[in-house]
Amino acid sequence: APVPPPAAHHFSDPAEVEALRRNLLAWYDRCQRDLPWRALAATEPDADRRGYAVWVSEIMLQQTQVATVIDYYNRWMQKWPTLQALAQASLEEVNELWAGLGYYSRGKRLQEAARKVVSELAGHMPRTAEDLQKLLPGVGRYTAGAIASIAYGQATGVVDGNVIRVLCRLRCIGADSSSPAVIDRLWDMANTLVDRSRPGDFNQALMELGATVCVPKAPLCGECPVKQHCQARRRKLFGKPTPVPDVEDCGVGDCPLCLPATEPWDSSLGVTNFPRKSAKKQPRAMRTATCVLERKGSCGGLEYLIVQRPSSGLLAGLWEFPSLPLAQDLQEKERELLADHFQGWIGQPVAAKGLRFIGEVTHIFSHIHQTYVVYSLPMDGDVTLAPASSPSRWVTEEEFHASAVSTAMKKVLE
Repeated sequence: APVPPPAAHHFSDPAEVEALRRNLLAWYDRCQRDLPWRALAATEPDADRRGYAVWVSEIMLQQTQVATVIDYYNRWMQKWPTLQALAQASLEEVNELWAGLGYYSRGKRLQEAARKVVSELAGHMPRTAEDLQKLLPGVGRYTAGAIASIAYGQATGVVDGNVIRVLCRLRCIGADSSSPAVIDRLWDMANTLVDRSRPGDFNQALMELGATVCVPKAPLCGECPVKQHCQARRRKLFGKPTPVPDVEDCGVGDCPLCLPATEPWDSSLGVTNFPRKSAKKQPRAMRTATCVLERKGSCGGLEYLIVQRPSSGLLAGLWEFPSLPLAQDLQEKERELLADHFQGWIGQPVAAKGLRFIGEVTHIFSHIHQTYVVYSLPMDGDVTLAPASSPSRWVTEEEFHASAVSTAMKKVLE
């Protein structure tokens, strides 16, 4: 039989669980932020539209701050208010609207899943977390739980970064919060705590608490609606939480959920001792030579050549200035390499000295520290590309900004 979690790391008292639910929901009713997807989820009578509205918001909010998402969400829902509308859109249109939001595969998978709902599920969203995760590409455990609880009232918990922080502090879980053992325990806890009558509101309240009060640094513990249930706060105030067992003496010896012996409680950190995270992997460094080819357009203004990236991989399907990945140890030969690359690409000689060095642009992706070495090359007339080249087109500056280009390419043009 599985070993039950130590009491200090779990919620075993039904009265405490009920009090926590009541206090958190009362706070949420008073203090929740006015967000467009919440209004849609609360007022949309059609179940499929309600699920779609929540789904779009949850995908956009992955790895992206609320303040950034709001405008993108409003434009998206205005352009594609239903699953059916999104399913009929082109990937180019999706990428254009998504441009600047980052993690572009999210938009692509969202559209793929919408097409599947329309073509294979008769246009109806799955109603449970289990079916959402099983049937929709790009929908993981968290997103499925959020949609099912908020849109359809399923009493299922959610665990995202904000929830991890709140739960780890509530129950002094100090082991690596990304480890499978801790994640499993947090999901069990979230499913225990979720309010059965208002699961969507409860889950949003828990996430809202982590986003606005129980923040990573300088949390507002005095304003917390569940501070009386917080083991980390009790530990900070009294040294050892009483009358429940001390988490350092939780009864199982080498507890897999306690702070590790190599990184014990630091009194100067207080509640921010929790959660503990594994060391973040450093992004790998990459250099890319990028050339802004420009010509005088028919109206007298400058036009720029952009080419489309491959349909898979980083920034899949987006448009960019012609670029060439570079080895780190060949910096002095970058201009010559770029000239040779263009010569094979456009079928005519390109003199290395004709490439004018402009400067360098850095852009941080989640796993890549990218440096773009920027050159410009004025062209007389059109450029005929080799047949095997990527799709390409000339654009004005206004057309460039309206195209599906990344933030990094906007930095390059600037």
